[in-house]
Amino acid sequence: MKKIKIKKASLGKRLRNYFITGIIVLVPLGFTLYLTVFLISISSKLIPEEINPNSYLPFSIPGLEIILSIIFITLIGYISLSLIGRRILRLINDLLKKIPFLRTIYSAIGQMTETFANKKGKKKNVVLVQYPSKGSWAVGFATKDNKGEISKKTNDTLVNVFIPTTPNPTSGFLLMFPKKEVIYLDMSFEEASKFIVSAGTSNPKS
Repeated sequence: MKKIKIKKASLGKRLRNYFITGIIVLVPLGFTLYLTVFLISISSKLIPEEINPNSYLPFSIPGLEIILSIIFITLIGYISLSLIGRRILRLINDLLKKIPFLRTIYSAIGQMTETFANKKGKKKNVVLVQYPSKGSWAVGFATKDNKGEISKKTNDTLVNVFIPTTPNPTSGFLLMFPKKEVIYLDMSFEEASKFIVSAGTSNPKS
């Protein structure tokens, strides 16, 4: 019987594989650490120094501002759902909508937030469109059917689609596609967001 010789990888090839593996391991860790440090640095500026516990403690606790911010936002949400809170929010909304410049920004951001908050647990708002050219596909979020002047001028049924960027999904492009060219996917908002942030490396379960 002939002996089967197992070729060992050369030293250069093994070093290259180790290097690539190191990059694969370190990039997600590095990005996560960078994002954590960035959030901590931003959150420390959100809370005034007079009420920041780190200003009075003998030592600073990293990330304490993030925890306090989460508690504060949750508390605001709880109060907003109460009867008194709804009345206060209604007064604030009415006040902001009377200020010429602020009402445009406030209304636009409010509508966008409500759209994604209402559809977050639902499906059929994640879409697949051909962008930036025919044959190239991009995952986006259908925000609303365009029934305004633009749709009438183009004489077509359009859908407003937000195409987020990778790995930062908070920025992107607003594009309007004919409804017949929009493919609605079964993946959820969370699955699509994870797919975009991970640059397509995660596989949606749907």
